This record gives sequence, C-alpha cells and structure tokens, in this order.
Amino acid sequence: MHDLTGAIWRKSTRSNNGGDCVEVADNLPGIVGLRDSKDPTGPALAFDAKAWISFIAGVKHEAPSR
Repeated sequence: MHDLTGAIWRKSTRSNNGGDCVEVADNLPGIVGLRDSKDPTGPALAFDAKAWISFIAGVKHEAPSR
C-alpha cells in the first residue's frame, strides 16, 4: 500500500463543468494518486509512474475526436 500523505490533488483539466470528477496527485515520487472528488477522504488508488503513463497513453489513443 502506498502512502499518499503529502499528495497535492488537482482536478482534470477536462473537468471544467464544475461537476464532480476525479482528482489526480502527481507530486509524489514514483507514484500517482487518483480519487473521487465527491469523497476526498474516501479511498484512493495509487499507480506506479510507468503504469500511469501507459494508462494515459491508452486513454488518449482510444478517446474519440471532438
């Protein structure tokens, strides 16, 4: 289990509608945190940096054009 103490959470840049969304913390060495903005004290996921980069690359590759 990863320690997310000291995480600085930010909302996705795609979340400009003011609604609830996911928040990401990418300021911790070697890990990236992900949580639900509706429940900031609830559970959070932690990914190693390589897994996160792969995930983002996959999402960008599969995302429909706007």
